[in-house]
Amino acid sequence: MSIENADTLANSTNPANAKNPLHTENPAPAKNHASAENHASAENKGIVVVGAGLAGWHVIDAIRAKDKDIAITLITADNGDRYHKPMLTMAISQNKRAADLVRATGADAAKAANVNLLANTQVTDVDATTQQLQLVSALRSDPVYTNYATISYDKLVLAMGAQPIFPKSLPEDLVWHVNHIERFGQLQEKLAAGSQHVAIVGAGMVGTEIAEDLLKAGHEVTLIDLNDAPLSQMLPAKAAARIAAAVQSQGIHFLGGYQVSGVTRQEDGKLQVRYAPVADSAGSAAAQSSEPLVVDHVIASTGLTVDARLPTAAGVEFDRRTGIVVDATTLRTQASNIYAIGDCMSINGVACRYVAPLRAQAATIADDILGMAHDGYDHKPPMIRLKNKAISVMATGVPQATGNWQVKTDTDDELIMELLDDNNDVSATVTIKAPPMVKS
Repeated sequence: MSIENADTLANSTNPANAKNPLHTENPAPAKNHASAENHASAENKGIVVVGAGLAGWHVIDAIRAKDKDIAITLITADNGDRYHKPMLTMAISQNKRAADLVRATGADAAKAANVNLLANTQVTDVDATTQQLQLVSALRSDPVYTNYATISYDKLVLAMGAQPIFPKSLPEDLVWHVNHIERFGQLQEKLAAGSQHVAIVGAGMVGTEIAEDLLKAGHEVTLIDLNDAPLSQMLPAKAAARIAAAVQSQGIHFLGGYQVSGVTRQEDGKLQVRYAPVADSAGSAAAQSSEPLVVDHVIASTGLTVDARLPTAAGVEFDRRTGIVVDATTLRTQASNIYAIGDCMSINGVACRYVAPLRAQAATIADDILGMAHDGYDHKPPMIRLKNKAISVMATGVPQATGNWQVKTDTDDELIMELLDDNNDVSATVTIKAPPMVKS
């Protein structure tokens, strides 16, 4: 099947294309499984990558480093721009807009890598038997949004990432997330109007980093979490308590041990956040007032989930919480010729949602796809660093809140703890240091 290049896909204003927004030779009927006679043949199927985040582009880089000519198609629901996602939790205080974070536009990056970019395109179905994907324009304003097209693949790489979780108490139409550059850009524009009050729901790593970034940008920040301290789901209470103290010493209002029950918009345009103490909280939540909080914006930082539609359609083993199950050494799924990488995959039941391993993961997939000998991917949990300046937090291994944590160093300036497994071997560490004093 022939599909035209990157920047023409789903963006054409030519009336001649109105009935075929994907510009395919033979668009399939508007149903999930088009009949065989409606499928266009693909003379050069090649590799198809779904998702143009860090993971997807890393795979393309790794393949192109070893094969300049093999056909690669990149499918993304956005424009495919290349940017470093971890910067999103630091950029507002640096007065950086979304455009400032883009390292290369999707069109330019695709041209440089000799990639066929299908921007603003969603994959609605995967047929692992015929090795075909069904596509539709992601532009909701498209007059023929239900017109589908198909594309075939020799090898498929799922790199579609993970999506923010929005509990029922956090309506998506009222609450922001900072998981994508487009949404970040919209929030940044709103905050550029001047000092505002922002409530952040969820005090994991992302929520805690955003809280400091917004505070440094001159905004009032309230950080709300079910637990009594930030990072309580991954660190022992003794370590998390130090983070809570550092966060509050900056001037961030931390409401630990509270659950948000709803967010509504007032007549004046502000948002009312209703919350109540968690019943089993051991902290001071019960003693504090839980009158509704009135703020200008609410940001959800309540975790990630992997969209079930494509893994389910492809018939690959999958868990919404951790992601697509892959072989630990090849990163292949249980379906032939389908791989997964990055936020959407899991190894041995553990989600892989850190940037550091992506390059090695991509290299393994590239070698395996190209039939090159390789030693296999050796997954090692990366060092975890909190980007906050108020306190230094570093963790290794796979830290968790519970377990046999032992204190190795405990001073006013430093706390070092080790997590021991059943064999008394160290399975994780956490090091927390006070920031160096700034000399006047």
